[in-house]
Amino acid sequence: MTNTINEKRINQIITFLKSLKIRSNRFSEIIRTQDILMIKDFNNALIHSSHDKIENYEKLEFFGDAVLRLAASEFIEKKYPHISVGERSELRAQIVSDEWLTKLGKKIEIERFIIRGPKAIGDENSKNTIIGESTEALIGAIYKCFNSILEVNLWLDDIWEEDAEIFFKAPYKFKSKTVLQEWCQSKGFDLPIYKIIEVSQRNGDPKRFSCDIFIEGSRESSAFGKSHKQAETNAAKVLIEKFITKGKL
Repeated sequence: MTNTINEKRINQIITFLKSLKIRSNRFSEIIRTQDILMIKDFNNALIHSSHDKIENYEKLEFFGDAVLRLAASEFIEKKYPHISVGERSELRAQIVSDEWLTKLGKKIEIERFIIRGPKAIGDENSKNTIIGESTEALIGAIYKCFNSILEVNLWLDDIWEEDAEIFFKAPYKFKSKTVLQEWCQSKGFDLPIYKIIEVSQRNGDPKRFSCDIFIEGSRESSAFGKSHKQAETNAAKVLIEKFITKGKL
């Protein structure tokens, strides 16, 4: 990639930035003036390394990781000032997670604007990862424009508020392994045993790993996941929901 961005690409980026609907006069000014230095940062946030090894989203993604955590902490402090530090940590972990970033990326249809090389274009297994990483880079680019998290919070706070309410209504869905461990301890049982089997060797396969959960020697639930962690979490979630249905929790 060269240092210049053609008019067609600039128009694509401007269209994308407008679609974010960030309620900020400073952000609107970037769109109105088409500030080329700032447009370049947004362009880089939408370039995968398979297309350009030098100018891509990796540095902005690294930067965006810290920005996201800070903005999320600011949101929690403003919206939920009375919750404990432990609850803050649990909530923040959900609203800055890789899964959350991928969900946000899909919501804003960022994939339409990401430039990828031929290998990445043909790799369906890496699609969600690229969407999440580029979304994090976009957050880094927004901060870089203003050296402030204000625009990040103006954009994300309403989204986070919806997600936080979902979390508080059913926290077990987000920390199912912890809830299951606490349930076993309350019953005087040994901790649950997770047995993992690799079913497929294909990266990104949502059924790559199978997990069975055993409590006191009895298999209580099973589920799949694309990683050990996801398979365990899914199996724990299934079991917690089963316990709730049966009135055990």
